[in-house]
Amino acid sequence: MTEPIGEINPGFSTPGAPARPWSDMDAVLTGAQIFWLSTVRADGRPHVTPLPAVWTAGSLHFCTGPLEQKAKNLEANPNVVLTTGTDKQDEGLDVVVEGQAVRVTDGDRLRALAQLWKERLNWDYKVSGEAFTQLDEQHDAYVFGVAPAKVLAFGKGEPYSQTRFRFPTS
Repeated sequence: MTEPIGEINPGFSTPGAPARPWSDMDAVLTGAQIFWLSTVRADGRPHVTPLPAVWTAGSLHFCTGPLEQKAKNLEANPNVVLTTGTDKQDEGLDVVVEGQAVRVTDGDRLRALAQLWKERLNWDYKVSGEAFTQLDEQHDAYVFGVAPAKVLAFGKGEPYSQTRFRFPTS
């Protein structure tokens, strides 16, 4: 992944605040355990749910059961927003990732992701076909990757800042 360049939005930032560096986004995305996934139902109503996700290789990865609402939503519209950060008003960094969710079905990639889920989140998955399976083998989970199309970063505390990162589409 080519490192994007951040652009400060002076209208939503403390005067003179610098754009946050991409290394800050990478640290937040790598360290976060819970994200809020926003999808759109087939009838246009929004759907938001918290879930664990793993940032690696320039994409955020999450999983969902094939019968869950988010999986149904993704069938009709793959555009998503994943949000993480802190509940503090005057400290921390909130990060919003926009992009399209693409199903991951490659066995080698799934095994690498299952290992990361174990290392970072202590969730035990094994790979069964083109999905994760819980160790009890009762629940399959489709895995999706979201390569960012746009990232917004909200620095909270002096200086307050809003930085936008854009990614090439080709």
